Amino acid sequence: MQAAPDPRHRVQLWLTATFVTCLLVADISGSKFFTLDLFQVGSYHFVTHSVGMLAFPVVFLITDLVNEYYGRKEARRMTWLGAAMGVLATLLLLAARRLPAAADSPIPQPQFDAVFGQSNRLYLASLTAFVVGQMCDIWVFGRIKSWTGGRYVWLRATGSTVVSQALDSFLVTFVLLYGTGQAGGGTWTLRDVIATAATGYTLKFLIALGLTPFIYLGRWFLRARLGLQPLPA
Repeated sequence: MQAAPDPRHRVQLWLTATFVTCLLVADISGSKFFTLDLFQVGSYHFVTHSVGMLAFPVVFLITDLVNEYYGRKEARRMTWLGAAMGVLATLLLLAARRLPAAADSPIPQPQFDAVFGQSNRLYLASLTAFVVGQMCDIWVFGRIKSWTGGRYVWLRATGSTVVSQALDSFLVTFVLLYGTGQAGGGTWTLRDVIATAATGYTLKFLIALGLTPFIYLGRWFLRARLGLQPLPA
């Protein structure tokens, strides 16, 4: 008689699957940018960012939950798995773009390329920032948990995201834009990169604060409904 699957393994499988899905959706849809008039003063938008931010908050949330209940080793393993799937998705999309479009294709080649034809530099910037930001988040989360003896969930969840996303915002902007030409002439300088990264980081900071209640909700669900217990500090 086959033994029933361990609930911890089932939950980890679902968390990892959701993590990878959100990561891939964020990367594939990330070339579209949005603005919010709510954060506009005159003609200047304080919030102009990629729609990939719709999925990335879930990535942050799951990273902290896996770190809390399965440990840093499993959180790192999940990060490398997500990065590997990102590379695989990039290669598959590249192959799809190389194939010639049929005359009766519902989506012609120019439209397909416009959506999926992000530059290699953008993929490199996104992947580099993701891996470095994730490793920073996992380390800071663990250090704060150790320093506080497992107390103050809000502090380690928000603190790790705030620190790691500062690094993520700078890296993705630096790798993508530094030294490239600007639409109005000239090239992107380090000062330009920092200013642009700061705008994106403002949005990520607000999202990190808004995620705090969901960290507690996720902990309650895993503990009360599924019987999982967090690992000791």
